[in-house]
Amino acid sequence: MMTTNPLLDFSCLPRFDAIRPEHVTPAITELLAENRAQLARLETAPASWADFAAPFFDGSERLSRAWGVVGHLHSVMDVPEWREAYNANLPEVTRFFAELGQNQHLFAQFKALKDGPGFIHLSTAQRRIVEHEIRDFRLSGAELPEDAKPRFQAIQEELASLQARFSENLLDATNAFAEIVTDAAELAGIPADAVETARDAAEKAGIKGWKFTLHMPSYLPVMQYAESRRLREQLYRGYATRAAEFHDLGGKPEWDNMPLIRRILELRAEEAGHLGYGNYAEVSLVPKMAESPADVLAFLRELAVKSKPFAERDMAELRDFAVLQGLTLLEPWDIGWASEKLKQARYSFSDEEVRQYFPEHKVLEGLFHVVETLFAVRIRPDTAPAWHEDVRFFRIEDATGGLVGQFYLDLYARDTKRGGAWMDDAITRRRTDSGIQTPVAYLNCNFSRPVGNKPALFTHDEVITLFHETGHGLHHLLTRVEELGVSGINGVEWDAVELPSQFMENFCWEWEVLAGMTSHVDSGAALPRALFDRMIAAKNFQSGLQTVRQLEFSLFDLLLHSDFEPAGQQDVIALLEEVRREVAVIFPPPWHRFPNSFSHIFSGGYAAGYYSYKWAEVLSADAFAAFEDERTDGSVLNPTTGSRFRDEILAVGGSRPALESFKAFRGRAPSVDALLRHSGMILA
Repeated sequence: MMTTNPLLDFSCLPRFDAIRPEHVTPAITELLAENRAQLARLETAPASWADFAAPFFDGSERLSRAWGVVGHLHSVMDVPEWREAYNANLPEVTRFFAELGQNQHLFAQFKALKDGPGFIHLSTAQRRIVEHEIRDFRLSGAELPEDAKPRFQAIQEELASLQARFSENLLDATNAFAEIVTDAAELAGIPADAVETARDAAEKAGIKGWKFTLHMPSYLPVMQYAESRRLREQLYRGYATRAAEFHDLGGKPEWDNMPLIRRILELRAEEAGHLGYGNYAEVSLVPKMAESPADVLAFLRELAVKSKPFAERDMAELRDFAVLQGLTLLEPWDIGWASEKLKQARYSFSDEEVRQYFPEHKVLEGLFHVVETLFAVRIRPDTAPAWHEDVRFFRIEDATGGLVGQFYLDLYARDTKRGGAWMDDAITRRRTDSGIQTPVAYLNCNFSRPVGNKPALFTHDEVITLFHETGHGLHHLLTRVEELGVSGINGVEWDAVELPSQFMENFCWEWEVLAGMTSHVDSGAALPRALFDRMIAAKNFQSGLQTVRQLEFSLFDLLLHSDFEPAGQQDVIALLEEVRREVAVIFPPPWHRFPNSFSHIFSGGYAAGYYSYKWAEVLSADAFAAFEDERTDGSVLNPTTGSRFRDEILAVGGSRPALESFKAFRGRAPSVDALLRHSGMILA
């Protein structure tokens, strides 16, 4: 009999057509009670996989799936009702997992399982899961004195609440800003569809003129193309001061994220102290590939030394060019505009020109062709209830038509959707009593929606973003592991989890791939080879600037969590300025509040881990080099190499260390050479 609460129905895909905010509290309350009762029984069960570990993971999976749906809807449908439902239950869910992580009896069961005679008879995946659980119990405070556990649990609850508020403040501040243009002359240079979107937004708001916002489809065209320096400066200022103490552009005092940042840092430092670590970065690195904060700092600074000369050259060229454009002083809000002008002058094309060749349907055809060719699968349209009419749903089949996995695709920006692009799991592959549970993923982006009677058009950067998130999705969907804890991306070291996503980006620079996934929105013509050649020539345009920008974020994050006193004399902005003096070549104005919107580390999972993007980029560039080395008839779409990549990287998930998986695929340890070559940062 089907449950009356659709959030408790695990027999099928999430019932997004039926799930409502009022279902959340009763469902989560029931699942928490169910889990607590089961865990109490398991405390005295025989310490074997069948009697203890398997039911332990089965029980937690139901709660994780239901709460995952709630968290997903909070991210993509952040209306007051869903925000309230999420925040009302967040403390209870956080408290449950904090209690679980400190349960001495369950911790003892896992240790007994590892030390028992049956451990050697477990599968490789099962043994790795047990080792991960013991590690995670320790990181959750299971070995703390009993009188210290309540405080440790309180830290987790407060952190969860603060991180959710950080994200909500950022979304609210982003939505609150609007720049209304009433003089058509100020629209000069902005692409026609961005202007049309702004006009539609103004009409919807009951305002005359054009409404520009801080959402990427509105913000980026202004910063790249608007001839109006005033308009660029206004949007730049709005974007740079989101969720900050300034309130002249529509902000509210309660949206200021800086007090949250200070408190988050204090709590993380306190957590590290309870666990016996010198700082939070040491805690963060325990489940990662990198050995220590010192190793990460050495990696980042070595890359900075190699890339900063290229960044300085890029910046000098840009300043010289800006002078020719009449800008004797290049301000931060001029950089995107001047960079686009310089690229057009040097390579004779613009991002907007290229964008006309990337309608959504052709991009998806091309993406699916790459996946199907490399990994011997087929992607087909499928049907399922979704949370918004724009969402599409697909299935992945093997060569015999068997179901491998499914995914939701939510491509367009909305006011109720958090910014950026991300993949998340809805259902994870595992073996159950009734067979294999096939995985399901969410792929989320924030691209421009169709305007008028034209399809959605993507910039080449957006195409790269889509390939990136699909790489994460493939890691989740193409796993062959049957144990929940290391299936898909589960159990993969955080600084290796970007390997498949960044790997997929490389195909966006291959002629054979782009030639088949382009069609001009008006003429239907494919991307001309001459234009592609200019894109390739421009591929590493300002790569030095882009690299040091990522290094700036990474160093700031690591130092913030390893060598910074939240209650000390130095403030967060001062630390960021110190990092910029070391690695940056662009220095924003003193009122810039980048930390207030650095959601990766303050509301996401990247605290003391933002370096992972560069760390994994070394792995991904080196992995793609194998496809370059093993071209078949000039094609990087080599199914043999693709099969090996799937077998050794995607299929194994977290069932073995990421370095072992890389070596199994590449036949050796990773090298930074491919990354430097791909980025054009090798001195002639």
